[in-house]
Amino acid sequence: MTTELGRPRDRRIDDAVLAATAEMIGEVPYAELSVGAIARRAGTSKPAIYRRWPSKAHLVHEAVFPIGEATQIPATGSLAHDIREMVRRVAALLTTPAARAAIPGLIAEMAADPTLHAALLTRFGDVITRGLGDFLRDAVQRGDVRAGIDATELAEAVAGITLLSLVTRPDAPDDGWLDRTATLITRGIAT
Repeated sequence: MTTELGRPRDRRIDDAVLAATAEMIGEVPYAELSVGAIARRAGTSKPAIYRRWPSKAHLVHEAVFPIGEATQIPATGSLAHDIREMVRRVAALLTTPAARAAIPGLIAEMAADPTLHAALLTRFGDVITRGLGDFLRDAVQRGDVRAGIDATELAEAVAGITLLSLVTRPDAPDDGWLDRTATLITRGIAT
């Protein structure tokens, strides 16, 4: 058994830093956003931030892409509806002002540091491995999805199609796009 030394971390600092980051990414270009400025806005120090997040990219990623209701795997009882809801949630998350401002900088950092992408995705490990993995196992057992569909690859397909659409379209995806995209993905994994 290990014992934590020192004071327990103050969740209020975490919350203040995440809120300040989400606000500032919409005000300041990613490249100009500094941990020092975030610390000042949050009322804390740079060392307090670096004790919690190893880099600006990790901090921005967590602030802009929180794990919560939007990352829960839907369970409507219909494969087509579940996939459509996944696509809708990803599109809603990626079209927030903070996400639109952060994505180019995060992509640039991940291109420069290939290990960063894997490190950032570890936050979603339970969502993808357990949540989406369980979803796919259940769908295979029901006969809705063919065996061998990988949870990570499905997550990449949903996020990748949605991200590319946001890059190439000036407006958020409409219902028609959601329906067509969900149909494309559903047909790709269905039995």
